[in-house]
Amino acid sequence: MPKIVLRPLALAESDAVARLYRISYDERLPWLAGRHTPEQDRRFFRERVFPASRIVGAYIGGALAGFSAVREDWLDQLYVLPELQSLGVGTALLSHAQAQADRLQLWAFQRNTAARAFYQRRGFRLIRETDGAESEEREPHALYLWSRSTTGLSA
Repeated sequence: MPKIVLRPLALAESDAVARLYRISYDERLPWLAGRHTPEQDRRFFRERVFPASRIVGAYIGGALAGFSAVREDWLDQLYVLPELQSLGVGTALLSHAQAQADRLQLWAFQRNTAARAFYQRRGFRLIRETDGAESEEREPHALYLWSRSTTGLSA
């Protein structure tokens, strides 16, 4: 396993995060690929995600391999470059987020079975599923919850 270094990211790094997001999103969610332009992605991260969230980057060999964005008790983003998945990057990011919180909630696309299995293996439990009618993507979602009190983990 490669050495993974985690560190907080600054607004100046938002363009790199937006690029990584688009690469991962388009490859792992091909049915939703191309919904936004690169400039829309950059603006979204610069104006909405970074000001409202704690962003942590995961680095392998000095290169950004993945990131997470946590807002209050929501894990809003967790993306890893597709070619670096299954190397522990996502687990490192998620473990870091869990160590900082008593509970975390997240939405996953129902069709994203790999992500759903990833979260379930790490103690998240399914709360409810939607038909997608209220989401921007019009894609069914699954709401997950992780709580320190139900997993027996301590801070």
